Amino acid sequence: MKIYFASSSKVWEDPVWVSEIPEVGFDGWEISADGNYRLDKPETFETVKKTIKENDLDVSVHAPFSDLNPASINQPIWEETVHQFEVCIEKASELTDTVVLHPGYLSPVSRYDPAPAWKNHKDACVRLGKIADRFGVTACLENMPALEDFFCRDPYELDGFVDGVEGMGITLDIGHANTTENLNDYLKLILPKASHMHIHDNHGKRDEHLPLGYGNIDWEKIMPKIKKDYHGEIIVVEGRNPKEGKLSLEFLKEWF
Repeated sequence: MKIYFASSSKVWEDPVWVSEIPEVGFDGWEISADGNYRLDKPETFETVKKTIKENDLDVSVHAPFSDLNPASINQPIWEETVHQFEVCIEKASELTDTVVLHPGYLSPVSRYDPAPAWKNHKDACVRLGKIADRFGVTACLENMPALEDFFCRDPYELDGFVDGVEGMGITLDIGHANTTENLNDYLKLILPKASHMHIHDNHGKRDEHLPLGYGNIDWEKIMPKIKKDYHGEIIVVEGRNPKEGKLSLEFLKEWF
């Protein structure tokens, strides 16, 4: 099992911080492709490639999500969202075979009738799956924490969006699932199907991104299930910085 590190809070920082990832023992870096790390801008893409080479890192990519909504019922916004995801998938294919996508959310208007938003979201998955398949990438839709109006806070909904869609997979985020009070359902339905995993801790109320063992997740109960039923090749520790992430890395190395 390879263990990577990711920190979405560092997207505006100089990439010099990335050198800490291999220094503390991680195998790779999940790039948050936003801010200074966008792949659709030649200058930042070159910086990302240079940083990977200098630090000899394996990578996965988390697509941008700021101001994007694949469930939008505003057609120009929907088209732009899908376009940005498509470009990210194409560029990321030069670096990795795994791209993580955030799901969409209901707007104040679509909240009154969610069906069109749900359909647009499914259509986005189908279109993005085709692009991912073309470029040899798995586009992994991620479950969300307890944020009102977001899709994919329920494991059955998440499964429904990707079921039967070529090129699409699932990123199971253990910390997110702990905030939606249905972690056990995720472990039963999603864990055996997951292509990719994010892992961090919290106290069940909000997405704190704490080191493993610093929240209320019962890891002694969950880790044996992950070891048995997770068939992906990567676990990504999400944290505020690599040194803090090392606490989770040391925890995981007791199991893998």
